[in-house]
Amino acid sequence: MKKIAFLSLFLILLLLSGCAGEAAVSGTLPQPENRLVVYTSHKEEVYQPIIREFEERTGIWVELVTGGSYELLEQIEAEKAAPKADVMFGGGVESLESYRHLFQPIRCQDWEQISASLRQSEDLWTPFSALPLVLIYNPKLVDPSHLTGWQDLTREEFRGKIAFADPTKSASSFTAVVTMLRSCGEETLGQVACCLDGCQLSSSGEVLRAVADGEALVGVTLEETALQRIAAGANLGLVYPSEGTSCVPDGTAVVAGAPHPESARSFLNFTVSREVQQLLGSRFFRRSVRSDVTVPSSLPAMDQLTLMEYDVRWASENRETILALWANALEEETHGDSEKVLS
Repeated sequence: MKKIAFLSLFLILLLLSGCAGEAAVSGTLPQPENRLVVYTSHKEEVYQPIIREFEERTGIWVELVTGGSYELLEQIEAEKAAPKADVMFGGGVESLESYRHLFQPIRCQDWEQISASLRQSEDLWTPFSALPLVLIYNPKLVDPSHLTGWQDLTREEFRGKIAFADPTKSASSFTAVVTMLRSCGEETLGQVACCLDGCQLSSSGEVLRAVADGEALVGVTLEETALQRIAAGANLGLVYPSEGTSCVPDGTAVVAGAPHPESARSFLNFTVSREVQQLLGSRFFRRSVRSDVTVPSSLPAMDQLTLMEYDVRWASENRETILALWANALEEETHGDSEKVLS
């Protein structure tokens, strides 16, 4: 875990605005009402411009702690008796649901503008961006007609050549396991697991590298991650699974007992403001969660995709059972006689 303090940026902003005062001279921290501690699992290219803009607009000094989603949630769990974090920024909403007892309900300012299908009824988390799952392939090595959906991952030509991150470590891979389970059933899920030949990658970032470098032929990842790499020149093709894909958001949640609650509320509102949500598409290849922000022309409209219903609460509540099912499937030679454990 890495800690990044934006104190120097804050002091510069104070000096430029002519209100640095004693804080700039003595180096003391701002008053509690002008502070915020954010734990984030977002990549730096996503969180950095948003944090900077928030600081500039509000004058609130942000201390940032970065790490993996489950790593940070476990840290918040360990600190719950005396919380240090104000906000968890990032992580699939399934992971936030799994730790729902750590968060306090807060309805964001623009709640009515958020797409109804993405809202959390109890306001324990607020969606930040909508993230469809996609299949990727190396166009130099794979005939595009051989990869149209989840079922194609069971082709013998792809055995041992599928890039897939460990779903116990990667939130997007866990979403992919649930998506395959609900759209294709346990038999197909087991067949895909078997075709991995026991090989799982340590992170979702490794998926794109492995396919682009030709170490793997195909892979499973998020739309925005794939599009960013393609725009940067990576040798990748992209497919939306024909059987159906999911579009699960990542989110933002305010920690129960947050030491700076008003700053936390301000940040939550900022993440779903129209300005930030417009930035998602124009800069990050992400889809806005707001109904009044148009999809960038570089992305297909949602009604052009085959989307399955994804029950976030069900996936969260059955996480351990689903992961056990996946682990067992990885070890099975055949699945013809396997017992169905989830419906």
